[in-house]
Amino acid sequence: MGTYLNVDTSSFESLRNTEYIDKSMLISYFNSCLDTTNRLLCVSRPRRFGKTSSIKMLAAYYNRDIDSHALFNDLLIAQDKSYEMYINKYNTIFIDISEFIVTAEKNENVVDNIQKKICAELATIFPNVTNTQKLFDVLKEIRDITGNKFIVLIDEWDAIFRERSSDIELQNQYIAMLRGLFKSSITDRVIAGAYLTGILPIKKYGTQSALNNFNEFTMLNPEPLSEFIGFTEREVQDLCLRHNVNFSEMQRWYDGYVFGNTHIYNPKSVLSALQRKLFESYWTETETYLSLKKYIDMNFDGLKDSILIMVNGGRCEIKTRTFQNDMLNIKSRDDVLTLLVHLGYLAFDRMTKEVYIPNEEIFEEFKNALDSKAWIVVQKALEESELLLQATLTGDGAKVAEIISREHLRSASVIKYNDENALASVLSIAYYSAKKDYYIFRELPTGKGFADLVFLPRTDMMLPALIVELKWDKSAPSAIKQIKDKQYTEALADYAGKVLLVGINYDKVTKEHQCVIEQWKRN
Repeated sequence: MGTYLNVDTSSFESLRNTEYIDKSMLISYFNSCLDTTNRLLCVSRPRRFGKTSSIKMLAAYYNRDIDSHALFNDLLIAQDKSYEMYINKYNTIFIDISEFIVTAEKNENVVDNIQKKICAELATIFPNVTNTQKLFDVLKEIRDITGNKFIVLIDEWDAIFRERSSDIELQNQYIAMLRGLFKSSITDRVIAGAYLTGILPIKKYGTQSALNNFNEFTMLNPEPLSEFIGFTEREVQDLCLRHNVNFSEMQRWYDGYVFGNTHIYNPKSVLSALQRKLFESYWTETETYLSLKKYIDMNFDGLKDSILIMVNGGRCEIKTRTFQNDMLNIKSRDDVLTLLVHLGYLAFDRMTKEVYIPNEEIFEEFKNALDSKAWIVVQKALEESELLLQATLTGDGAKVAEIISREHLRSASVIKYNDENALASVLSIAYYSAKKDYYIFRELPTGKGFADLVFLPRTDMMLPALIVELKWDKSAPSAIKQIKDKQYTEALADYAGKVLLVGINYDKVTKEHQCVIEQWKRN
């Protein structure tokens, strides 16, 4: 075993000895790709999503210098038909690119150093090797000598593009090295499979990937590997049950990344919350946080409006195709928002092509990043949202109408305010602050129709429930009447606490809002 060749399994053993969630069926998928045209995989996810844990698992499984059955026999992969076929069958190269960057001395060429150090180790282990300059040439020679192909695992593959974002020459050298490894005419003779992980997808030049023979699984297109990187909802539910932790709060703080029908949670945040019994943001001020602040402060045309909508609970359409998969060529609002998806600060709905802030943890990071004079409009909107909720809870209909009028004017540039649906969108944004205390339902089926907005207090919150009905060119009292006539209160029949009925009307002629609030009197 070496530093890069067939590394020891201690890292994966440590993972097994902690709160381990079985992700071993990733091995089954990778096994199915070996020695096929799908042998090259690149998986990109935000930091702390379990990328490194997965790649350490693969390294422990394929390592031909050891017997790792004891680490895997009790995992799901042991029941898979491919388990025995591939376990401990390959020489495995493990490269952590970030390690080379961190340890690089001044003016040291990182790419040259990667090749030099790995080639030197391989030459020591295989003394018959004659070519010690180019990594792929060394691997080819060892393959010819031993008859054994390699599995290549590269962690933080994109670190050079993130840490040395302005060093174009170094980036080009790095891509040339990777192309030499993976785009040679004889790559399939030498490499059985490759698995790269990083935050960013593979760098694009124009519209083409620099390594277009890789199958990529990104935050935009994660299937079919969605469940293997990050925790699924079922896994988080089980953890909460095991640790006696409120799952609803775990959802509010860390849910929101949805891939198809699969909800994915950041493992680091979930495990930190379980350990400390405290729900808060566990994203510390690292380079990705600084990037968030840096890029939103660029304020490309339309970016401020988009951020305003999202911090108030809304969604924004984006186009992702122009993004070059780096942190330098950012030329538009869409590039910024796409980058924030890959960094984990926004979630992406592939069906609607919309982005949104996924959960309370990320919302807190946005609030921190927007704490500047340039974003005073956002801060004001958040303050207004809190005032709106308080006015509603105290039954101050006039104040509610006043605040909604201001929200209408503020949102006019980003929401076409011409019908009842637009009014509902404005209200959803305006009441964003309620998310911390309420479950919010829009168009909830109940009674003899659909309630526009229903607010149900979260567990242990001593707050009234709210039923909000919206009218367009009618009257606020008629909205209250509709709530009663159509028995929308049936939605809260099992709720024992106080219920407030909120009727809101907008007159498109006078441009005025009206609000009436009354307490529901149970029969």
